Amino acid sequence: MKVLVVGGGGREHALVWKLSQSPRVKEIYCAPGNAGIASLARCVPVAAEDIPGLLAFARQEKVDLTVVGPEGPLTMGIVDSFSEAGLAIFGPTARAAAIEGSKVLAKEIMAKYHIPTARFASFTDAREAAAYIREKGAPCVVKADGLAAGKGVIVCETVAEALKAVETIMVQKAFGAAGARVVVEEYLTGEEASILAFTDGERVIPMVPAQDHKQVYDGDRGPNTGGMGAYAPAPVCTPEVQRAALEKILIPTVRAMAAEGRPYRGVLYAGLMITPDGPKVLEFNARFGDPEAQPVLMLLESDLVEIMEGLLAGRLSETDIRWRPGAAVCVVLASGGYPGSYEKGKIISGLDTVPPDVAVFHAGTALKDGQVVTSGGRVLGVTAMAPDIPAAIEKAYAALEHIHFAGMHYRRDIGRKALNRNKN
Repeated sequence: MKVLVVGGGGREHALVWKLSQSPRVKEIYCAPGNAGIASLARCVPVAAEDIPGLLAFARQEKVDLTVVGPEGPLTMGIVDSFSEAGLAIFGPTARAAAIEGSKVLAKEIMAKYHIPTARFASFTDAREAAAYIREKGAPCVVKADGLAAGKGVIVCETVAEALKAVETIMVQKAFGAAGARVVVEEYLTGEEASILAFTDGERVIPMVPAQDHKQVYDGDRGPNTGGMGAYAPAPVCTPEVQRAALEKILIPTVRAMAAEGRPYRGVLYAGLMITPDGPKVLEFNARFGDPEAQPVLMLLESDLVEIMEGLLAGRLSETDIRWRPGAAVCVVLASGGYPGSYEKGKIISGLDTVPPDVAVFHAGTALKDGQVVTSGGRVLGVTAMAPDIPAAIEKAYAALEHIHFAGMHYRRDIGRKALNRNKN
């Protein structure tokens, strides 16, 4: 069969890598892809959000299955367009993907259906948001309503910081139209985790729990990024936490979406805070996380094509989903200056010397004059699997020593929370 993967980042490279292992897949296309993906798939010069262009290509090449990586095309309705054309596509419809596209909508659904999350209020007027912050005090979290590439969430320790966040999002429009509304919510304490699940709209099957590292610097300092690394499984998600997340969050959310006329099929990502009162939702995403997809897919033993086809046919309960024992760790190598401004076009060396049992998933790379160069903020995701988390951490960090580009930055503490937890 022919498969088209939409997107060009590290998540999409991991998807292409996993899909290429299926004996049923004969050819993979990726739009637009990147320099690393090009070794496994035919990269197509069509933007991920060019839905008419993608549809025309899929028809022309008689693509059997399209897999959507990023949130943008999902919220724009790529699944609706392909489905109406009779083409198989993996992902939620625009109405379902709105659970990620609008934080206000997600919070309202959680409030209505008693899904555990932080207390909140939403605003379309900056002065009203500021008045609410002054009344409620800090710490708090200020979020742009719409899509902001993982950077529209600002954790505020003081009232002054929260007021500045409202100014940045709503007045200066740092995230454009995504900041037309904001959510101001209670600051939750605990440890974060991500639980992704496959769902066909009825059955919900969680994946191995993971933990992302959002802040740019060690010790969870600095501004939020799209993610500086991840590992799985996350020991903070004990069997009790996983059961609570499934029974109180994932299943009720899928049922709530159906009740709201937004039936959900695809991958549902729950970003959680594991509080003393149990898991609470920080955010929902409508697709595989990035960089969580990299370690999670590395641990997936089953054929991803079989899972996706079973899900689309409403037969998820009959689908075999198995996970490899052990752990996987992904360390992101980023451009200097990210998540702020950064330079592109830096030559990347050493990729051919990385041990073959370590996967280097390309995120922001391109080919220039026969050389791989940087083309984004997050450049590479060095991902290693081992019998346990300490060994996987050691393996990933040893492998990244082979790689270099000017300004290369990475966190040196990916997975440390797991090590600390295992010591206790």
